[in-house]
Amino acid sequence: MPSNLEERFQTLHEIVRAARLHLAPGPWDYLSGGTETETTLRRNRQALDSIAFRPRVLRNVAKIDSTSTLFGRKVRIPVMIAPVGSVETFEAGGGATAAKASAEFNVPQMLSSVCNPGLEAVAAAADNFRIFQLYVRGDDAWVDEHVKRAKDNGYAAFCLTVDTAMYSRRERDLARRFVKPWRARATGQEFQAALNWDHVKRFKDLHNIPLILKGVATAEDASLACEHGVDGVYVSNHGGRQLDHGRGSADVLPEVVAAVNGRATVIVDGAFMRGTDVVKAIALGAQAVGMGRLTCCGLAAAGQAGLVRVFELLEEEIRICMGLLGVSRLSALDSSYLHAASPVRPAHVTSAFPLLDEEGY
Repeated sequence: MPSNLEERFQTLHEIVRAARLHLAPGPWDYLSGGTETETTLRRNRQALDSIAFRPRVLRNVAKIDSTSTLFGRKVRIPVMIAPVGSVETFEAGGGATAAKASAEFNVPQMLSSVCNPGLEAVAAAADNFRIFQLYVRGDDAWVDEHVKRAKDNGYAAFCLTVDTAMYSRRERDLARRFVKPWRARATGQEFQAALNWDHVKRFKDLHNIPLILKGVATAEDASLACEHGVDGVYVSNHGGRQLDHGRGSADVLPEVVAAVNGRATVIVDGAFMRGTDVVKAIALGAQAVGMGRLTCCGLAAAGQAGLVRVFELLEEEIRICMGLLGVSRLSALDSSYLHAASPVRPAHVTSAFPLLDEEGY
């Protein structure tokens, strides 16, 4: 069922604007910022803006199917709630509220291990398609305990984040003296720094839940992941929040898809904000697109209903894009529908919503 926000939020930019107005400067900078010069953050958007479409005409697009599958489960659109720490900063219910929206609209949720109210409470909040993401802060037994808890609580897959060996300098947060709740109590960073391929092998040898590695940024590591039997390769640079001067995710995606060569599910995130962005990712070979900042904006704007409204608008944008490209199902998309192009505006965290600038946002 549609949410009751159709009149208030007829565009995604209105949701982003409402989130900005609702949030204090510290939480907004935490949501919108990147590391150091924020070059990687901007390149994420620039990489998407450097792709144009090659539409085909006179195709029968009277019926368009924008549903997809992820790890064998049908989802309404190929979008996933990406793992974001301290989601409760944007909406008091945190991961539980996001889980309810996930269940209502039928898109998967990847829950961050540093998001309240915790994996059990989030699982109890809704019967949704849920995946658990872990920052490693303990030894093998500590990881095993989290795997057991995730399995016992109905999580369909388990994700290890692998691009956080060092915690980056996020200068917006530093300048605001804004310390996230989980960061203030964080210990055990040395375990994340020591994470290596032997831990991946041990996981696959011991546990029978699908394993995703989040933070893969090269063909070489994608190939190693597949050699270790990883089920999901998640292309991500942490939204430009870890390594500065990295490549945009959409630039990385083709080489990872080629290296995986069908051996694992490919997920991607990094500045994906519009339905057209999702279509580009699918055409490049991804099976799902993680959205973090946009989903947090939906929560900040209007809670569960705001997040559902985000998905409704994304679905409409995806379907319109598919129809105008001349495709009626996502499986028909490939790189023949894409072409290199020059961006038409400077890239920044909200540049996918140009009306924000025109309104003096």
